[in-house]
Order: sequence, then C-alpha cells, then structure tokens
Amino acid sequence: MSSHIVWMIIGMGVVTYIPRMLPFVLLKGKNLPAFLQNVLRNVPSATLGALVFPGVFFINDDLWFGILGAAAAFFVAYLGVNVIIVVLSSIAVLSIYSFMM
Repeated sequence: MSSHIVWMIIGMGVVTYIPRMLPFVLLKGKNLPAFLQNVLRNVPSATLGALVFPGVFFINDDLWFGILGAAAAFFVAYLGVNVIIVVLSSIAVLSIYSFMM
C-alpha cells in the first residue's frame, strides 16, 4: 500500500473524528433544552428511515421482498424497541422469506 493511501486514510479518520468529538468537548457540563433533546433523540430513527425507505421500492428481483422487510421493520418499530432490534428483526424476517422461496 502506498504512503499516499495511508495518509488519505489517516486524514479521513481525523476529518470524521473532529465533528464527533467537538460536541462532547463544547457541550460538556451543559444541559440542552428538553425540546432539543427530544429532537436529537429521534435523529437516528429518522436517518435510518431516510436511508432505507427508498431501497424498499427499488429492489429489482422481488418487490415483495422490500415490502415484507419494511412491514416487519414498521411493526417492530411501532412496538418501541431499539433501532438495532428493528433492523435485526427485519433481517430475520427476510432471511426466513428467502429460505422459503
């Protein structure tokens, strides 16, 4: 591996680390308003939905594969569980569906 690639990887690591570290350093010991805390608490779910939902309708092989996965994810998310559990349950349902087909 050339040294240019190594320095590029190190640079990308530093560039992605800085925005993650700055809130911890700048907001240490400060309380955010309740409204802002509620908004920030929903960011992971909103981001996951924005990334995954378009893929449901652009599956080339089997449209039911996307619809079934989305339905499973919506149902489990409605129960109020963690985002990781939602993703894993959708993967489990689609694994069972793919073995049946």
